[in-house]
Amino acid sequence: MEPGSAISAVRSQRVLCGNDIRPALILIREGKIYKILPEASLNLDATCEVLDVGNMLVMPGIVDCHVHVNEPGRTTWEGYWTATRAAAAGGVTTIVDMPLNSIPPTTTLSNFQEKIQAATGQCFVDTAFWGGVVPGNQLELRAMIQAGVTGFKCFLIHSGVDEFPHVTDSDLHAAMKQLQGTGSVLLFHAEKEVQQPSGEDGDPSEYSTFLKSRPDVMELEAIDTVAQLCLQYQVRCHIVHLSSAQPLGIIQAARQAGAPLTVETTHHYLTLSAEHIPPRATQFKCCPPIRGQANQEQLWSALKAGQIDMVVSDHSPCTPDLKRLDSGDFTQAWGGISSLQFGLSLFWTTASKKGFSLPDVVRILCQKPAQLCCLDNQKGSLLPGHDADLVIWDPEKEFEVKEENIHHKNKLTPYLGFQLRGEVYATIIRGKIAYKQGSFSSQPLGRPLLGSQAKTQASL
Repeated sequence: MEPGSAISAVRSQRVLCGNDIRPALILIREGKIYKILPEASLNLDATCEVLDVGNMLVMPGIVDCHVHVNEPGRTTWEGYWTATRAAAAGGVTTIVDMPLNSIPPTTTLSNFQEKIQAATGQCFVDTAFWGGVVPGNQLELRAMIQAGVTGFKCFLIHSGVDEFPHVTDSDLHAAMKQLQGTGSVLLFHAEKEVQQPSGEDGDPSEYSTFLKSRPDVMELEAIDTVAQLCLQYQVRCHIVHLSSAQPLGIIQAARQAGAPLTVETTHHYLTLSAEHIPPRATQFKCCPPIRGQANQEQLWSALKAGQIDMVVSDHSPCTPDLKRLDSGDFTQAWGGISSLQFGLSLFWTTASKKGFSLPDVVRILCQKPAQLCCLDNQKGSLLPGHDADLVIWDPEKEFEVKEENIHHKNKLTPYLGFQLRGEVYATIIRGKIAYKQGSFSSQPLGRPLLGSQAKTQASL
């Protein structure tokens, strides 16, 4: 069956149902999972379109809730067509697009409508949208919730783009008052400016120079602020891209005190380490920075213990010139890493060696991100009634990341040449083949997902 085909069933010797992997047949009707049958009970209509994938593993499609698509306005960096093809090639069936780096940013109702219009008809996977909290836009927030944003993101430090300014404490209190009772969530880029030690200019082509400029204390200070706000207002809060293990104690204490606080880390913090970043290799720059190996081991331990809820890509592409590859200047290069297509494989390559199971993969890459976005009634699990969003992959197969196989727009990534474990064979979006063995459906199969969590909130 070719990409674009609708299928009635998927058969495999390895279907991940709950915590079990067993032979099964997944029946699909009208884009939803209808039934999951043990293979012994097969008695199918001869006209039924069955995709038999042999011993390939079938599990829910990945939900990547931290993606910068940058459209409209910065489509030279990325766009819906290329980003969502990369997602499909990596087994990602739902992305949630961040509110900044596009122009205009998703900070008003009219800007959100412009964003939806830009995405419509261009997405190979389903796409939801974060709104943004910036100084002075608190009266836009409830209208944006009603229109379908998944939640909101803010920065406690300069965002990197002037059209998305960071918030002050008074801005945060104003936003929190608006979000109380809505069921929405506020995401934090959790770094705060602190007094920098003087006289440590260093060589800008050395990664260590950049790393010293973003110490762990910046995350500690910011996360302390977030924890206090979360406890005070009882509004769901979420720490994006945690890079430092040091604030984990603050997060745990806040949760134990009753804060509805969740936290993510990213594939690059779990895969890359400061000690192995060569001079001038600005493709490794991101904010917060990639820290040392000892810190990375602490992140893995926290993930295993459930202290970190989920792992996402934070796919943040740009044009090659903005990475300052010619000068190799880490202090001037754009901070962002492109990895949307390779998240599943990056995660499994290391997680499989650290005792993580395939059900752990589903929890960390599918279920928890879906819950954060209030999409867990339709995404992130193989359950009757859920969307028939599937990734079919071979957890044992190894492959090399090569430029010709990368589907996001600008091919620059620190993972070029990496040998990864776990190759995606096919991606199914609501019962249709979006991607299979290097080929895509001729037409985009994804839809904009507009949040419904607030539609029933009487307070709105």
